[in-house]
Amino acid sequence: MFDISALKEMKLSELQEIAKLAKTIKFNGVKKDTLISQILAHQEETAQPPVAQKVNEVVEDDKPKRARIVPVKKAAIQKNTVQKNLVFEEEKESKTTEILDTPITPEAPEAPVAESKETVEPVKTSEKIVPEKKGSKIIKFNKSAYEKKVALQKEKEAAKEVAPEAEISNENSAETQNETSTNTTSEKGEAPVQVKKTNPNQNKQNTNQNPNQNPNQNPNQNGNNGNQNPNFKNKKNNFRDSDFEFDGIIESEGVLEMMPDGYGFLRSSDYNYLASPDDIYLSTSQIRLFGLKTGDTVKGVVRPPKEGEKFFPLVRVLKINGHDPQVVRDRVSFEHLTPVFPSEKFKLAEKQSTISTRIIDLFSPIGKGQRGMIVAQPKTGKTMLLKDIANAIAANHPEVYLIVLLIDERPEEVTDMQRSVRGEVIASTFDREPQEHVKIANIVLEKAKRLVECGHDVVILLDSITRLARAYNTVQPASGKVLSGGVDANALQKPKRFFGAARNVENGGSLSIIATALTETGSKMDEVIFEEFKGTGNMELQLDRKIANKRIFPAIDLTSSSTRRDDMLLDEKTLQRMWIMRKYLSDMNPVEAMDFINDRFKKTKNNEEFLISMND
Repeated sequence: MFDISALKEMKLSELQEIAKLAKTIKFNGVKKDTLISQILAHQEETAQPPVAQKVNEVVEDDKPKRARIVPVKKAAIQKNTVQKNLVFEEEKESKTTEILDTPITPEAPEAPVAESKETVEPVKTSEKIVPEKKGSKIIKFNKSAYEKKVALQKEKEAAKEVAPEAEISNENSAETQNETSTNTTSEKGEAPVQVKKTNPNQNKQNTNQNPNQNPNQNPNQNGNNGNQNPNFKNKKNNFRDSDFEFDGIIESEGVLEMMPDGYGFLRSSDYNYLASPDDIYLSTSQIRLFGLKTGDTVKGVVRPPKEGEKFFPLVRVLKINGHDPQVVRDRVSFEHLTPVFPSEKFKLAEKQSTISTRIIDLFSPIGKGQRGMIVAQPKTGKTMLLKDIANAIAANHPEVYLIVLLIDERPEEVTDMQRSVRGEVIASTFDREPQEHVKIANIVLEKAKRLVECGHDVVILLDSITRLARAYNTVQPASGKVLSGGVDANALQKPKRFFGAARNVENGGSLSIIATALTETGSKMDEVIFEEFKGTGNMELQLDRKIANKRIFPAIDLTSSSTRRDDMLLDEKTLQRMWIMRKYLSDMNPVEAMDFINDRFKKTKNNEEFLISMND
């Protein structure tokens, strides 16, 4: 033990050596005064705990003089609880207090260490006697413990979220009480003997404190639970609902329509790509990440909308136009693809072939990337001809994506087309507004372009391009320049862009558009529209009203129907035989020619047999 005066007389090196002996003192770079204060503080810490232990042990048995122990706060708290519990027991049970009061009567609180040890021994014996005589007391303790369990179970049933917190607080309080009661035993090193002493005391404390805790704490907790029960019930229901996670289950597909603000929606073909409540929201970050454009067919995982959300948002993108998203990102845009003449012919005369498709296959063959026009008068069977072409393409070329676009058509024909054609039928009936005609046509065209960019072969059968041009003319703002028939000068630019998108792409996909154009309807506007589109196509099929009046179908004018560069679609033998056939039919009028060809086609099974029969 060093005094302050002795430490001040020492040198700094000597003080550092003393500090080395006490391993807890940090002396590097510390001044002499601070080092002296640290050494003195260390001496006080090492000297105080045993004294405190002895005093604690004595004062545990002494009720009036417990206030002398000031530095150890935990022990003081423990004594208060012990005294209160003992008083509570005295009020309840007189027999148990007599047993407890006989051994706990020390006379000298300031006894030396030897006397304190002697006083500990009778406490041990008395405590060993206590469990032998207190059989009824143990039952009461079990009752209080059972009441505590019942209260805890009620709390758990009322609010499962509050119960764990209450249990943790109870456990923490019990642990702190146990720690304060075992401090005296652990510091002295008499663990095996004094554990026996503290265990019954701890049992008494726990059992005595339980009645206090149950009436004091439980009403407050029950009151809080009573106030918060509806909220907790709602939360619990929400959590139970969230156990069924639908985030990764729902997969959906749609065609992207971009908004001016940068985000987009996946439109459904069930609503003809118009706005609907089933649309799927796409964020701007997803659109930028994958380089999406209007018309992209996106398939991905969808989650249900949260509070404040109207639409199903797309969580993860799985496929874009049938390809991996990483592959689609590096595609070449449609405008930069190289257009070439069609070189691969559609086989229309094999599976599900009719006389109409067999005649078209010979006289005006259709290739992949064809821009064809069916010029027809009203009531000549152009819609039925389109249906036959669609069924033949769907049967013989399953790799082709077939779209039938009906603009300003009759509703019953739309239903008939949907039921009879194995392809995507998108329609806007004549009772819709022109804005809807234009919007549907635009998104179908963009979808076809995106598919061609990814290498697909797409066929659009449009009925009719004349009515689509009328819709564009109605929607187009007036430019001041009006052509004959009331057609705006700029109105035909967009339908031309639609029809001109048909092309065969070099080393890629193809977009074929077969559109019908109305003539001789009595409207000057229809004549102007037809004249504008007359030279734009590379395949033309003429239908004649005179042949239809004779009830000969298909009512095709064979001499005026042809395909540009048909030598790239037909082989040499077939091409030579067709030249001979055309020379033979040129001397006939359209009705006679169609009647002759119709009879010959009915007698043969396929086109090869027909050509062989013509040589005879």
